Amino acid sequence: MSTTTYLALTEINEIAVRVLVQELGIANTARFINQFTRGVGDSLAEKDRLFGHMTVAELAAAIRQTTTPPGSK
Repeated sequence: MSTTTYLALTEINEIAVRVLVQELGIANTARFINQFTRGVGDSLAEKDRLFGHMTVAELAAAIRQTTTPPGSK
């Protein structure tokens, strides 16, 4: 007959994250964990606060500027 050792939830979480990072890598572990976490606040209000004053063309230009390597324009 085997006995089960019950770990504290913090220990279980540490072990689980360590195994996930080992098997999936940091980025995929973050994506996996993100599925189970709830956001906080009002995301629409936050988007409006951050980008509500910008036109679609301005947003597109800002995205291109952050994703285009320097010197390749």
